[in-house]
Amino acid sequence: MSVYTERVAELVQREVARILQREYADRLQPMVTITRARVTGDLSIAYLYASVMGDTAEEREATFRQLESLADEIRNQLASRIRHKVREIPELKFFHDESLEEAKRMENLFDRIREERERRLEDGEDSADARE
Repeated sequence: MSVYTERVAELVQREVARILQREYADRLQPMVTITRARVTGDLSIAYLYASVMGDTAEEREATFRQLESLADEIRNQLASRIRHKVREIPELKFFHDESLEEAKRMENLFDRIREERERRLEDGEDSADARE
């Protein structure tokens, strides 16, 4: 990616995040965070990675589908904010960023491993005490 496309990607990410926070916070529940953005070399498409916070997978999926349905509306608002900074307003394509969910799964896995080790250590100590 060229320096210009990187700057445009950063600008799009920042402005879309602001738009979501200020204009759509009440409509997009639970909270949506734009974690990353990439822009094609010709600046025609912006790929936005969104993390959706929610208690259930169904809730997160419904919010993400709603976000996708708002893409054109968000693009229009983006255009009014950045049209003087870029030659073309890119089409917005949203992707579900599961990195936070994956991190949570990994943390839970490590917790289970830690608990299993502690249990084995306790069992080992109990066995050693019984032999004495």
